[in-house]
Formats: sequence, structure tokens, C-alpha cells
Amino acid sequence: MRLMTQRPHSPLDTVADEYVDELVKLYPTLATELGVPGHDHLLEDFSPEGLAAVADLNRATLRRVAEAPVVDAVDEVTRAAMLERLGLELELHESGEDLADLNNIASPLQGIRDVFDLMATDTVEHWENIAARMHAVEGAVESYLVSLRAARSPRPAVRQFEIGIAQAEELAAQDGFWTTFAAGARAGEAELPPSLKATLEEGARHAAAAYGRLAEGLRELAPHGQQEDAVGRERYARLSRRFLGATIDFDETYEWGKAELARIVAEQEQVAARIGGPGTTVEQAIAILNADPARQLHGTEALREWMQATSDAAVAELAGTQFDIPDPVRALECCIAPTATGGIYYTGPTDDFSRPGRMWWSVPEGVETFTTWLEKTTVYHEGVPGHHLQIAQTVYRAGLLNKWRRNVCWVSGHGEGWALYAERLMRDLGHLDDPGDYMGMLDGQRMRAARVVLDLGVHLDLEHPDGGRWNHDRAWEFLNANAFAAEDFLRFELDRYYGWAGQAPAYKIGQRLWEDLRDEVARREGESFDLKRFHRRALDVGSVGLDVLRDALLR
Repeated sequence: MRLMTQRPHSPLDTVADEYVDELVKLYPTLATELGVPGHDHLLEDFSPEGLAAVADLNRATLRRVAEAPVVDAVDEVTRAAMLERLGLELELHESGEDLADLNNIASPLQGIRDVFDLMATDTVEHWENIAARMHAVEGAVESYLVSLRAARSPRPAVRQFEIGIAQAEELAAQDGFWTTFAAGARAGEAELPPSLKATLEEGARHAAAAYGRLAEGLRELAPHGQQEDAVGRERYARLSRRFLGATIDFDETYEWGKAELARIVAEQEQVAARIGGPGTTVEQAIAILNADPARQLHGTEALREWMQATSDAAVAELAGTQFDIPDPVRALECCIAPTATGGIYYTGPTDDFSRPGRMWWSVPEGVETFTTWLEKTTVYHEGVPGHHLQIAQTVYRAGLLNKWRRNVCWVSGHGEGWALYAERLMRDLGHLDDPGDYMGMLDGQRMRAARVVLDLGVHLDLEHPDGGRWNHDRAWEFLNANAFAAEDFLRFELDRYYGWAGQAPAYKIGQRLWEDLRDEVARREGESFDLKRFHRRALDVGSVGLDVLRDALLR
């Protein structure tokens, strides 16, 4: 039984729900993500015609949103959020951004493959869907290439083409992901029918071949890519709003980013002295932590078990004290991802919670040792009170929010800003009092502050903190000096910032806007302010642009 606030379904809710019903037809991978049946055998049409169909849907829906009556405060937020999000998507479409969608982490190149991680594999029917979707890879890839060829201004940068070629070639390997995935197909403990296994094997060959053709197409287009990585102020303004749902002063934010980075470094130096004694540098403290056997895990199963135990403990300690956590939301499944990229990420539950929220760790090949001091804060970021609490609790509120609000609308600055807010909150609540765990939280916060400076500096051609201009070598030196991680990971991160302008800073800027909003609400409410009530009100709004969130909570 759902215990959250109920409200009548409004005409605007109907518009939003019908928009989702049409959107999943155009984005079958979104349907899989949401657990909407009937689309798991399909992939998107990434061609200009497919992108235009999405734009037409957005235009029509915007007209319906403007015409629908607003009956309560929830409708006010829905209307503001849909006008902002869909209006911005149209602006990006009309400026040609969707034709130039290529980067190293979150473009169709990765999305076509990544959706297979979310597909159910328990029954013969599930594997029939997987086989059909494998056969659909060829059409999706070809449609994607049509759009990349049609891109004029903007175009992806040469650097992103080169990265894309390498990634596509890896997925084109005959002994790569597709072949391995098909070879391991089983319906529970049962073998699949021989005919289906043959269809899967054929689909794997076709999918690998399609990625081979994608690599060839990217190689042909690469010489026509933009030589400059920087997107410039006009494009950056649009892209930043996509990830924040807020308009910010870039020059002021750049100065704040530099000051915030310096503050975190000073805090790290204080913690380093607690770990190794007076005079211990941050680097020396990290070496001490890495060498401590009590802070090490060996093997991926030990990692998974530690993630699960840490997550379960956080849920048990926070439920009813700092947060209202409904029973279905208390289930969070920690998993080792089938990929080996090194990323850690969260996928939300289906609307009925038949598939729970999941925290995934993609462990690079050959990595067998993991350090708990660095990653405890990551569990809080991806789990509770971070992404899982935020996303699963929103999914749970079917009695309060329409389908678009609780399942589709996602703004990085809101979501990732909340997750960083959650990390700092866990420190404030005493869950990161151990100096090693505290250093782990600061390590992540320092990197997020550094990329505010780097991203804005590179793309807006601002003055480097040490004087002069930014370039790729100086960006690498700056990142390497402020993030203690493996070189391969940091190279990947730097490529991400260059190819996905405005996204990485949204984490730390989002955290700033969350903390500013909380503090303003506290000032207004004075002695009556209650942090638990603030969190409940804020999470009830769901993931919307941060300007819309601010208006909703301060109204």
C-alpha cells in the first residue's frame, strides 16, 4: 500500500503521462530503462528524421502544456518544469546539437550497447528480445552515422572522433562484448533452444559488424571535425542549462570554483595531519591509507559484499531519523557490472519495483584490490542518501507525481548535486568521522571542484589559475594535480570534459545550489526549520531544473 500523499490526477498530469507514452515509442531504450514492456526488441532511429520526430512531439506537447489548466501547486511545478525542459530540448535541436552527439561516455555510440546491461535475461522470451535488439543494432548505427554526416555547425571535435573510433573498434571485435554476451545466454538454469542460440550468435556477429562500420564511418568523418575542443560561450550557455536547469554567472562561478578548490585542499591537509601526524602531506596520507590492510578488499565478490553491507547499514541508520524511506525504497541491490570501464553508477527501479534500484561497479580487467577508505562515500553517493533515495523515492510517489515527473525528468545538476550534497551530509551526520573515510569524501569533492575550474576555463577560454590560457597539456596537469587516481581513469575523465561540455561542473555547482537553497529555507523558517522536513519536501518535488526547484521550495 502506498502511504505518500495522494492527489487527483489533473489534466496536466494526463498531458505529461501521454507524452511519456509517446516518448518511449521514439526511445525504446528509455522504455527498457523504465520497465515499459513492448519495446525491448527495438532501438532508436538516430537519423535526422528520427530526431525531428522527437522535436515534433516536444512542440506539440509544449502547446498542450500551455493550454492545460493548472489546478494545484504540483501542477505549477509540472508546468514550469516541462516548459523549461522541453523548451530547452527544442532549442538544442534547432541549434543542431543533437546531430553532433558524440563523446566518450554518453552518446549513441555507448547507449546502443549499454542498454543490453538493463535487459532481463531470465526467460526464453527475454533472450528473444535480446536477439531481436542485437539484429537492430545495424539500423541504429546506420541512422546515427546519417546524423553525424549531416552535422554542420556544431560538429564533434576531432578528439571525440578519434576516441569514438577506438571504442567502436573494441565493440567490433569478434571475441568482444557481443560474442561473449551471446555465448553466455541461459534462461535461469536452463539451456536455450538451439534455434534461439543460433539467432543470438548471428545477432552478435551482425552487431559487431555494425560497430566495425561505425568505426569506418567515424574515420571518414574525423578530418571534418572541429579542430577546437572548446565550445565557446554561446554553446556553453545552452549546454550548461541542459545540465543545471539554471542560469548562472559563469565568471562568478569560475572564481567560486577556484576558491572552493583551495578550501577543500586546506581541509584535506588538516585531515592528513590526523592520519600521519603533523607535517604529513595529502599524498603521504593517501599512501598510508592505501597501504593499510584493514582498508583493503580483495576480489570483486568481496567488493560487492562490502558495498551491500555498507548500503544496508546506511538505510537502517537513516530511515526514520533523517529521512522517510518507504519499504520498497529500502531495497538496493549492489552489483558488479558486466563491463570493465571503471565507472560506478546507479540504475533506478521499475515503476512497480519488480526490478529494484541497483548500484553498479564496472571493474577494469585485472583489478583485484579495492580500498574502502576511498569508496565509502561513493556508496553514499550512489545509494542512500544519494541517487537511490532520490530516484527510487520519486518513482514511489505515484500518488503525487505524474509519469514524466517521477520517471523521465532528470537534470544532472539536481541529481548529481544532490548526491554530492548527500556525501557532505553524511560527514555532518558523523558517518565519515574516520579520518580515512573523511579523506575519501574530500578526495571526490576536490576532483569535482577542480573540474568546475577546468571545464569553465577550457570551454570559455578564461585565464588559467596560474596565468595565461588553458590548453590540453595544462588541463591535464591541473587535473592530475587535483585528482589522485590512475592515469587511464583521469585521461578518460579529461576526454569527457572536453567532449561533454557543462556536464561535469553540474555536480559541484548543483551541490552549491542545493546547499544555498537549504540555507535560505532555514533562514526563512528560523527556529521552526526542520532538516528532515526540508529533505522530504525537496525530494517530493522530484528531479527538476534547479531554478524550478528553488521556486517550488521558496514559493
